[in-house]
Amino acid sequence: MDRTNWEFGKTKINILVLGIAYKGIALPLYWKLLDKAGNSDTRERIEIVTRFIEQFGKANIIGILADREFIGDEWFGFLIKERLPFYIRIKNNIITTNARGLEVDIDALFYGVAIHEVMVIKGKRKVFGRELYLAGTRDKNSELLIIATNCDPGNAVEIYAKRWSIETLFGCLKTKGFNFEDTHLKDMRRISNIMVLLTVGFCWCYKLGEWRHEVEPIKLKKHGRKMVGLFRYGLDFIRTLLLNVKYTCRSFRVCIRVLLPTVVS
Repeated sequence: MDRTNWEFGKTKINILVLGIAYKGIALPLYWKLLDKAGNSDTRERIEIVTRFIEQFGKANIIGILADREFIGDEWFGFLIKERLPFYIRIKNNIITTNARGLEVDIDALFYGVAIHEVMVIKGKRKVFGRELYLAGTRDKNSELLIIATNCDPGNAVEIYAKRWSIETLFGCLKTKGFNFEDTHLKDMRRISNIMVLLTVGFCWCYKLGEWRHEVEPIKLKKHGRKMVGLFRYGLDFIRTLLLNVKYTCRSFRVCIRVLLPTVVS
């Protein structure tokens, strides 16, 4: 769960998105246009999670991943009450408790943790009045990253790392793909409708990128990473076909079939 936001003139466009982490990218499922700038509130978060539960059920939630703005007593209380697993990064100045139950700054528990070293705190500690497990590490810039969870904290840092997939999604929808923020629309309903089209387009490009990669693998850079991501690989292929549609009708029909669901006999 995360937000993407930008401004068009005096209009502030702010979208709360819930997606599924899939092979390094997030597939957008539900979103809510927020009629304000800044963070979402607990009610808005609960609403979007409830929509997922009503459609897919709690059993299909391996973990809710979110960054530091998605914290708070009421929000954590909802997740715990509904028995929804979560891995959420918390701010380094939050007050928690030490092994003796005394209040301390949470970063004090991770004093001395090295870059890329993962430290798991034994037992539950109080965070916003809730008993939670804590795990943390330092990134390459030595910034402390602390994860609160109601699950086994042993792999909390590794699971939380999948949250970056939604940042990759936003990049594809915006500057690295569809340039969503260039829209001149201000009406929230119309912006939401465009989000529907972009979601379909995004999934199409990604599936096509997967198919193309099987047929003609993406070239690798010297360090071993792909020259482009699967989404961009598919997007560039579709764009090439559309610019030359007179000569590529057969290939374009293949692209349409890639988008259609597979029928299992």
